[in-house]
Amino acid sequence: MANWIAGYWWAKQFGLRFAHWSFTSPRWERFLGFGEDEVGVEALVSGKGYRIVKLPPFREANGEDLDLIRRIISSYSDGKVVFQLHANQPYKDHIGVMDDLRRKFHQAKARQNDRVQYSPDSFSIAVHVRRGDIVQGQLEGNSNHQLRWQDNDYFRKVLGNVLANLKTQRPIEIFLFSQGQAEDFADFSGFENLRLCLEMSAEESFLHMVHSDLLITSKSSFSYKPALMSKGIRVCPRDFWHAYPESDQWILAESDGSIAEGSMVSAVRSVGGPD
Repeated sequence: MANWIAGYWWAKQFGLRFAHWSFTSPRWERFLGFGEDEVGVEALVSGKGYRIVKLPPFREANGEDLDLIRRIISSYSDGKVVFQLHANQPYKDHIGVMDDLRRKFHQAKARQNDRVQYSPDSFSIAVHVRRGDIVQGQLEGNSNHQLRWQDNDYFRKVLGNVLANLKTQRPIEIFLFSQGQAEDFADFSGFENLRLCLEMSAEESFLHMVHSDLLITSKSSFSYKPALMSKGIRVCPRDFWHAYPESDQWILAESDGSIAEGSMVSAVRSVGGPD
């Protein structure tokens, strides 16, 4: 999804119309629905005589690099061209397309068939604890995985601080999304109404994170992307490589799990609470 986001962002920055390249997975293509109101690359190339021109990689904050890309684009001004970004071309912030992502996701045809397991009368909290590949990487000393690692204690403290400061009349239910065995999360047993979601599909987990009243993310794009599309409160690790908007609905958690005093009150107020 990061490549799609980068393409959408850079098309805007270079004054181009965005062309949708279908996701590799047909399931995610249908689930996200990002291409439903966009022209498709396949249709342009196979049906309208467009050709693909691959752009060289560039540094997103380097003026000379950006000028070069603009010159390349302008040199094809009279042609029928689809410009393709270099693989993994960066767009670090992501928040510049947040409103578009949210609109596209919530208006997608797939939303008509969505079913979430939250009670309509409850205040739902989703917690994403990244595990999977980074567990082995942590043991092997993989620096990239170590950068993403957060132990259970961090999430217990964040969740505890959220609950201590959350003022709501609705019953609270907590869904914890991760991978592994139930015994790996035994230290969460002290939280009431907490459900472990360890076998839920990726799409269903993503959907629940988007639709939660409050989402606690990890150092992972898998929960950061739902946070961008959410309409609720997000509690996110301050030490992360993508950007967060300056908004009361976004609360930054420190590495010790603490959150700013009063931030939860402001967040609840910003989404129409308390209730």
